Amino acid sequence: MAITLNSGFKMPIIGLGVWRMEGKDIKDLIFNAIKIGYRHFDCAADYQNEAEVGEALAEAFQTGLVKREDLFITTKLWNSDHGHVLEACKDSLKKLRLDYLDLYLVHFPVATRHTGIGTTASALGEDGVLDIDTTISLETTWHAMENLVSLGLVRSIGISNYDIFLTRDCLAYSKVKPAVNQIETHPYFRRESLVKFCQKHGICVTAHTPLGGAAANTEWFGTVSCLEDPALKGLAEKYKKTVAQVVLRWGIQRNTVVIPKTSKLERLQENFNVLDFELTKEDMDLVKSLDRKYRTNQPAKFWGIDLYA
Repeated sequence: MAITLNSGFKMPIIGLGVWRMEGKDIKDLIFNAIKIGYRHFDCAADYQNEAEVGEALAEAFQTGLVKREDLFITTKLWNSDHGHVLEACKDSLKKLRLDYLDLYLVHFPVATRHTGIGTTASALGEDGVLDIDTTISLETTWHAMENLVSLGLVRSIGISNYDIFLTRDCLAYSKVKPAVNQIETHPYFRRESLVKFCQKHGICVTAHTPLGGAAANTEWFGTVSCLEDPALKGLAEKYKKTVAQVVLRWGIQRNTVVIPKTSKLERLQENFNVLDFELTKEDMDLVKSLDRKYRTNQPAKFWGIDLYA
């Protein structure tokens, strides 16, 4: 099952995010995911595991497990490389051992002090606050992203963590429209207005953190996940599914792409098996009522500044 992007390319509606995947686990994870049926993998330079992902993909292609054209590979431009988009993209392609990317995203709508291609550092000033580069506009970054399409290095380009106003601006100055806006959204953080705006203007919404971050975000940010919500547990019992499956199904029925992250084989299978049931309108409305406007991914903890404030 896939969504056709405004670029004309198809994007599988379920993908696997590789954030916080350790190098030694990545090969088995990707091989198992491909065998289960995953064809969409979401990477980023900032995850610092593109080389390990590339090794796994190269072996998968070489052994005939899957063909390159069967996969949809996303990676992202880090904040410190906004002034070096072409070099950063080529660096990611080299690490991933690919000739082209299916999707390249601007990871965050902020340019920071350049620290060297591929280093993906979050440079802080002496005051402990993120060192934002005020000489590079998002428009400049976007036109450099468009150049990647012209060069054939990238099939589709998009944005990530952009709000309505920044997305609106991107639509205004773009020659190649953003195909995707990847944002945090889950039952506790529906962001209905942003989702509606993007979809109205032909931008596919990809839900990162579609399960509310679970243990990973609890560990990093001290946030709680919707997976423990009693109402969602009730729906899981009703449909004889896991809570995660109910939440992912909800995301799919909103016409968003979901990219859950897991390193456990059992969960990998469960997260993929969400196309054999459908939530009723009543149950979709029930999930809708759980919104807390609660963001679980909070980089301000590391940056000394809240970009969402």
